[in-house]
Amino acid sequence: MNYDKVDLNILRELRQNARIPNKVLAARVGIAPSTCITRVRRLVDNGAISGFYAEFNPKGVGVGAQAMICLRMTRHDRDDIDGFRSHVLARDEVVSFYHVSGDDDFMLHVAVRDVEHLREFIINTLSVRPEIVHIETRLIFEERRNPGFPVYVPTVAERLAAEDLKTVA
Repeated sequence: MNYDKVDLNILRELRQNARIPNKVLAARVGIAPSTCITRVRRLVDNGAISGFYAEFNPKGVGVGAQAMICLRMTRHDRDDIDGFRSHVLARDEVVSFYHVSGDDDFMLHVAVRDVEHLREFIINTLSVRPEIVHIETRLIFEERRNPGFPVYVPTVAERLAAEDLKTVA
């Protein structure tokens, strides 16, 4: 898609605070509120924005422990991968699911009440799966989300400048 500097600034502002009022967002990025709401809708329609979410304080909602769980499969069959993904994403404990390269096949970020809940989750949700051959658990001592986000799509100006360079050459 053709994003300009204003679009990228809108994305950055929304990453910081998705509840920012449109009028404030428009003022921060230097456009009219009606233009701003149109651009935000276009960013959603084009898939640059996939949703707006609330960020929870883990302790405030009863989460006493978090962990990253690394898992290896016995084989890499499409049905096994799809079935396992569906199985774990149906569980409230799973915050994030990652299909990764390297020694492990998956990483799960889980949030639980306490280490006993973590133990039960591993035994009752992961160990019972025949396609899983290895499980490693790493407790998370601290979690911080970076409110920034890299945006690597070239802006309209950058694309035009690149086109001008091709024309000159």
